[in-house]
Amino acid sequence: MTEEKQIKDFYLLSDAVGQLTTDLLDSVMVQFPDVEINIKSFPFILHEDSLLPVLEAAKDNKAHVVVSFVKEDLHQTAARFCQAHGLFYYNVLHPIIELIGEESGTPSTQKPGQRHKLNDQYYKRIQALEFAVQNDDGRYPNRFEEADIVLLGISRTSKTPLSIYLAFQGYKVANLPLVPEAQLPEEIFKIESNKIIGLTNDINVLNKFRRERMRSYGVDESGLYSADDRIEKELAYANEVYERLQCPIINVADRSIEETATLILMFMNFKPQQK
Repeated sequence: MTEEKQIKDFYLLSDAVGQLTTDLLDSVMVQFPDVEINIKSFPFILHEDSLLPVLEAAKDNKAHVVVSFVKEDLHQTAARFCQAHGLFYYNVLHPIIELIGEESGTPSTQKPGQRHKLNDQYYKRIQALEFAVQNDDGRYPNRFEEADIVLLGISRTSKTPLSIYLAFQGYKVANLPLVPEAQLPEEIFKIESNKIIGLTNDINVLNKFRRERMRSYGVDESGLYSADDRIEKELAYANEVYERLQCPIINVADRSIEETATLILMFMNFKPQQK
């Protein structure tokens, strides 16, 4: 029997919120689904007097140290400390900051937290989030023309989470559920077809999702909502709508929200919004 390896703790340090190092570790650990690590986060480290106690704790625990310091003095102090005590150290920002500084001949501002400053893009994102919430499930078809993107799909094709995710990127998104018995609003035929995306899913995935949803509501999971013939009818109807609108179709089965959103933006030929 193979002995399980002991994984050291990770200490994540930042002179701002620290979301970057957290996202980095999350992305890495997806590649090791059977490995568990202990992560300790230390945001808003702005001075050496708050940095050194954390480094001492990392030394005592023999932890790996991953940072996102933009302040050069903090980076140098942490790098020297970890080298002196044999600790793994990596600053996710420093190599690129150094590269751009050398190539441009321009020093960095060394101001932490600039990613989250209240600029025009921040307020645009808030407005987009408000728009997505207000225009969920086709509440106001007369506002479709205001949207950057209109998502169509039958139940359980990730319309709402996609709307919120794309709104967080700064895009105004409305979504409309497709039901064979419901009449399509006339407004959907008045907007530009290149703003519309049709979402679909595999019948087996839909069956599973719908059964789970009904179970969570305490309803009989074998009802019409999750029946295969009902799902086939809805999918066929959705495909007819997409054909009439001549819009791109994306199958969301086995795709994360992030992957589907990227495909949507590719179809729309949108450039990523500046954060």
